[in-house]
Amino acid sequence: MTEKFMEIPVYIMLGLTSVVGLAFIVERGLALRWTKVVPPDITGALTACKSRDEVKAFRRVCKQKPSPLGRLLLLAADHLDWPKADNVDALQTAARHEIVRLERGLVVLEIIVGIAPLLGLVGTIAGMMTLFGDIGLTGLNDAARLAKGIALILNATLMGLLIAIPSLIAWSYFSKKVEVLAVEMEALCDDFIRRQYSESGSGVSGLGSRAPDRGSHSAPDAKP
Repeated sequence: MTEKFMEIPVYIMLGLTSVVGLAFIVERGLALRWTKVVPPDITGALTACKSRDEVKAFRRVCKQKPSPLGRLLLLAADHLDWPKADNVDALQTAARHEIVRLERGLVVLEIIVGIAPLLGLVGTIAGMMTLFGDIGLTGLNDAARLAKGIALILNATLMGLLIAIPSLIAWSYFSKKVEVLAVEMEALCDDFIRRQYSESGSGVSGLGSRAPDRGSHSAPDAKP
């Protein structure tokens, strides 16, 4: 009877794990759509924004289309009166926050990938304890019943794998997609900065990955 009570919580946890995993897969699938992170309206307005005189209209488009890219470009547009290096540093700091928001929920999928097979294994072990306990009491008189019992307890392992495999696929896909989106946003932000500042200098390389180093600037760039 004790082993029976051990199996029930395992199956409940497997069920909850599958529900949570499915919920995060759907939520991340909707949140990481390309048009939601990099709206075409903003990229079109960015292409048309070639001078400081057109920044006001560009800012209006960014406000109308809330998105990670829109927030980054809006920040850069608001700080165009800053030296270029300082604007780039502020943009990189904001970019790291945006990438963390894009990665939200991926750690849950990673945890599910690890624990689902283990929960299935625990369920199988608990089931085998029950089965062999019954055999010890009744004896091995019915081989067909024993085979059926083993098949039933292996269901826990199967359930764990069926939960972990789709979660692993989703986690790998979404992680790669966040990386691709980060590279695209880096290129677009770099293009905006280079257009708005006429003097040569570093763009926005390493968006979301390089820590700002404000003390390393020898001298601020002059405003155009």
